Amino acid sequence: MGAGLSDLSCKPGEVMRKSLLLFTSALFGLFTTTAHADVLPSHFIITGSGFGHGVGMSQIGAEGMALEGKSATDILTYYFPGAQVTTAPITQDIRVNIAHQSTYQAITGSGLQLFKGDLTQPPVPIPQGATLKFAVVGKVISPTITMKGLPTHILSPNSLFTVKWDGIIKVAGTSLKYGSVSLRAVAGKMEVTTTLKLDTEYVYGISEMSSAWPTAAISAQAIASRTYGLARVATIRKECDCNVYNTIYDQNFVGYTKEAEPALGSLWKSAVDATSGISITYNGAPINVYFFSSSGGLTQRSEDVWGTAFPYLTSVADPYSLDIVLNPSYAHWQRVLNQNDLKGAFALPDIATLSVDGRTTTNSVISVTATSSTGVKSTLAVGVFKSKLKIPASWFQIN
Repeated sequence: MGAGLSDLSCKPGEVMRKSLLLFTSALFGLFTTTAHADVLPSHFIITGSGFGHGVGMSQIGAEGMALEGKSATDILTYYFPGAQVTTAPITQDIRVNIAHQSTYQAITGSGLQLFKGDLTQPPVPIPQGATLKFAVVGKVISPTITMKGLPTHILSPNSLFTVKWDGIIKVAGTSLKYGSVSLRAVAGKMEVTTTLKLDTEYVYGISEMSSAWPTAAISAQAIASRTYGLARVATIRKECDCNVYNTIYDQNFVGYTKEAEPALGSLWKSAVDATSGISITYNGAPINVYFFSSSGGLTQRSEDVWGTAFPYLTSVADPYSLDIVLNPSYAHWQRVLNQNDLKGAFALPDIATLSVDGRTTTNSVISVTATSSTGVKSTLAVGVFKSKLKIPASWFQIN
């Protein structure tokens, strides 16, 4: 006989009890499934303070100290303990990459001069008002001279071209007033770099702090930015034909745009000129300069962020970063992370829990672990977690 008929052979009371038991079991199974679905969070709330990696000079801290009457030297020796602010002639040029792995560029401006090779070669005559265009063809660069109303003039290709000018030019979205521009074929692409005087011309174009801030703060930034270049000027990176890139991965270089800011550009230029020749050193050598917007109340030790310790990149108190007046956007912040974003970041089918694994001596997060509804775990270092989910800083908690 089948199982169903065997139940009918029971006494009526037993049938009732078994039926009730089966119904209750089915209901409980339905309830637990629904409850589990309801328990899975739709989002997680992250609250924290600060913006940036937290190593070196806090820019909000520099502003706060300047408002309290501290000098640029006071600011720099506070945020880089044990380092010295020194003055010595700085005569080096620096090569800044303004277009990486490009295939085409156009240069416009007045008084253009084109050199096939470096500046030791004789210049090619360029009509006033003409545009220079460069395209990668195979393993070399092919230039053309174009001008409205005239036929395009094609020049013979070469692996390197250099451009000089009078006034202002524009190339790769960057306005330039100083130095020269090189276009070099590297691995089938074109590396576009500008060569400038490190001491002043390069720093004129650094856009890392508001020029409206107090003089001591922008002077500290100018010295820090000059020192950053000094520590890197001896090495040419083959992949970019440069010492530094123009992005925030080195320093944000915007060329003449910074100097030309209405009402404010002259303040920045004056701060750069007033600090000419001044840099930050440790044991007589330029330090590895780092700076950032704001912290969670303490700056970071370099070994906690990048694994390498420097005696002048240690932790100091940074209360200015928690001042809501000085730092209205990042003294305290909140981010809402939904399931889809978290699933993508951690490569899990869903996220049931999210937890901080450990903290540094400054209370910043080291790593974050997500656990799925089936118990599978995935861990991200805090740097990866911040990058994937656009979290401003490592000082946070998960609510």
